[in-house]
Amino acid sequence: MKRTLLAIPCIFFMTVVYATPIYTYRIINTYPHDAQAFTQGLIYHNDHLYESTGLWGRSSLRKVELKTGKVLQIKNLPRQIFGEGITRWQNQIIQLTWRSRIGFVYRTETFENLDRFAYNTEGWGITHDGQKLIMSDGTDKLYFLKAKTFEKIGQIQVRDKNQPVFNLNELEYIEGEIFANVWQSDYIARISPTTGQVLGWIDLTGLLEIEPSKRHENVLNGIAYDNLGKRLFVTGKLWPKLFQIQIIKHK
Repeated sequence: MKRTLLAIPCIFFMTVVYATPIYTYRIINTYPHDAQAFTQGLIYHNDHLYESTGLWGRSSLRKVELKTGKVLQIKNLPRQIFGEGITRWQNQIIQLTWRSRIGFVYRTETFENLDRFAYNTEGWGITHDGQKLIMSDGTDKLYFLKAKTFEKIGQIQVRDKNQPVFNLNELEYIEGEIFANVWQSDYIARISPTTGQVLGWIDLTGLLEIEPSKRHENVLNGIAYDNLGKRLFVTGKLWPKLFQIQIIKHK
């Protein structure tokens, strides 16, 4: 089973986030989500969601109808490949894998394999800022890659004040900030792409009630943003629901 890291202790957020803005949420809409989908990456495009799922033998790339959660198109990965984050660059979808250290490039409309590329770390999350790709590997680092050659061109270390923030997972570039799920927590970090500083924390505690015995794997993961409609969507691994939320500054 993937990632046997211990859950991040609550004291981390109590001590580190104290002076950093904290945001909560309001649910705008709730949509069905495949409870068998181990969500690793999520993007929005033309009123559809594109989703990468993980687990050995169950990893896939999917096109999903937003309102119904129906899987309209699917490409299953080989059994030895563990799917990870995705992003859409121009008319292509880029998908990472966990420990295989290879990524795949697909045509958006058909999921046709166009290319593959290699990297030197684990693959966790990926997004882009319109000029370059931004990738996470589960550490406190984010890497910048050329979008066409996948060559590494820089990196930043993510900090809340002087404290490193580890387990950076699924990524989404939103209005000039990098939103990052923190693995095995109910928090999304809002990160400056230039300094790596955490600009705020979004606390999504209670968004979906999960049985204590299942919390280790059924965690928050999946951020998608509708740039035109200014809609933010979030879900989790093996969650039966996907949520459109509004971010609210905590008083």
